[in-house]
Amino acid sequence: MKILFACGGTAGHINPALSVADSLCARYPGTEVLFAGNPKGMEARLIPKAGYPFAPIEVAGIQRKLTLENIGRNFSALCLLAKSGPRAASIIKGFGPDVVMGTGGYVSGPIVRKAHQLGCKTITHEQNAFPGVTTKLLAPDVDRLLLAMEGAAKHLHLKDPDKLRVTGNPVREAIFSADREVSRMRLGVDGRICILSFGGSLGATRINEAVADVMAWHRGKANIHHIHATGSYDHEDFLGWMRGKGLDLEGNPHLDVREYIDNMPTCLAAADLVICRAGAITLSELECAGRASILIPSPNVAENHQFHNAMELVERGAAEILEEKDLTGPTLISLLQRLTGDPARLAALGRAAASLAIRDANERIIAEILDLTGK
Repeated sequence: MKILFACGGTAGHINPALSVADSLCARYPGTEVLFAGNPKGMEARLIPKAGYPFAPIEVAGIQRKLTLENIGRNFSALCLLAKSGPRAASIIKGFGPDVVMGTGGYVSGPIVRKAHQLGCKTITHEQNAFPGVTTKLLAPDVDRLLLAMEGAAKHLHLKDPDKLRVTGNPVREAIFSADREVSRMRLGVDGRICILSFGGSLGATRINEAVADVMAWHRGKANIHHIHATGSYDHEDFLGWMRGKGLDLEGNPHLDVREYIDNMPTCLAAADLVICRAGAITLSELECAGRASILIPSPNVAENHQFHNAMELVERGAAEILEEKDLTGPTLISLLQRLTGDPARLAALGRAAASLAIRDANERIIAEILDLTGK
């Protein structure tokens, strides 16, 4: 079987495709996989690193805010779009896929649309609660539309709802297999309440500023272990803020400040409460780990989709939400005081999150691929 994946732009679009590809190749040796993506995007680095062939196709997004600079960008984007059709056709005809699957990003549009025009079986997978523009444009034509969250269906208004399937988001096996007690022992948490916080690989300044206040609040509290990832942009600033507040991080092993978290399965397993953004894959990992969370949706994303993602959990009693416009050190501390002082509430949030988990997303997606191909 041959499968062509189209994805790019963010890890949230790329990693689901890589996870499905890994599962397919492990289960069905001999499966041939090709990825198509933007040569200037992170997919050009992540996909070859994962061991898969990569076919470049240049596509750029349309900027919605009209400025002189964006008018120039949009002209360039339209020129690339005009070239993308022939390039997509060349990739598809050269590979001869049994099925073409898009997992998001601008590059998915021309590849999946051209595959449909050429008579290939097509699938698109939407990770978020509020479908992106690419998903909405492709939805009428694809053979299968896979959703991570059931609530996304109400935003699509399809004439043929039978093509919809709720599969969830693929989640790393290590998230499932990490042992809580072993993880807490490795991190030195002992019997403390473990808080895990992060704002993404680059970081989020508003979250970092609030967490700096939170860590100052922790001073003298022997019952809390706090792991925080600053991201790359604010790391040195964060350490400076800590020094300015008189906090000696080296002398306090229970204030664990890092630039990145490279052992997320271990940290999630150890945590009692997670403070983070509301990206789709992050939320799926919270659900699969069964963790209570305070979600701070990024306001700087298309269609405000992180807010919609967060509300999928909040409305089901699986998370608390603190919007960035309301985020300050004192507001976050107040919410933490309430939650850390109520172990029963933390446990209830975690159980509700676990009840939303779709643990067999890869299997569901592969089943749809096999059903379409008849293989």
